[in-house]
Amino acid sequence: MDSEAFTIFITAINNVGFPIVMIGYLVIRFEKKIDALTNVIHDLLTSINESKEN
Repeated sequence: MDSEAFTIFITAINNVGFPIVMIGYLVIRFEKKIDALTNVIHDLLTSINESKEN
């Protein structure tokens, strides 16, 4: 983490509080994982449908 990002992080904690900043961080991380899972499920369904056709 560079010094500018760290400063922004500390400023956010001072303004809204640690729990709010952590919730925002976790929501961003989970969103990326949910998008990845959605893509994997889509690929799995496509594979299943292709195997049924053959």
